[in-house]
Amino acid sequence: MKLQPDRLEVQSILAYGAGWVGLGNNGVAEKIDYSVVIGSRGEKFAWQGSRFEDLTAEHFELLANLKPELVIFGSGTRLRFAPALLLRHLMAARIGIETMDTLAACRTYNILAGEGRHVVAALLIEPDAA
Repeated sequence: MKLQPDRLEVQSILAYGAGWVGLGNNGVAEKIDYSVVIGSRGEKFAWQGSRFEDLTAEHFELLANLKPELVIFGSGTRLRFAPALLLRHLMAARIGIETMDTLAACRTYNILAGEGRHVVAALLIEPDAA
């Protein structure tokens, strides 16, 4: 039996580490060291801010405007939940949000995107403390 690695036909996260993620799409890899939003339909843009405390309702409104099935919020190096007031645009649009640390969000995004779901990952990339 010949084994071949899974190939995602969508933008995927190839690698990650403290203070960065590696994105891949159509054979092109890119290392990103800033907070970013990526989506299974090719969405990719900088998500302003590198601190959880700097997040506002406008950050999440941008995500709601993409109209995904689900938003995966990577809250940085540790699990932190955004207050409901910040999530009001997502709730009004009936868009689900799952919160996890950024590294777990990377793994979850790849699984859901690989299933063909319209998913968006909002990844808070905190500067490497080292």
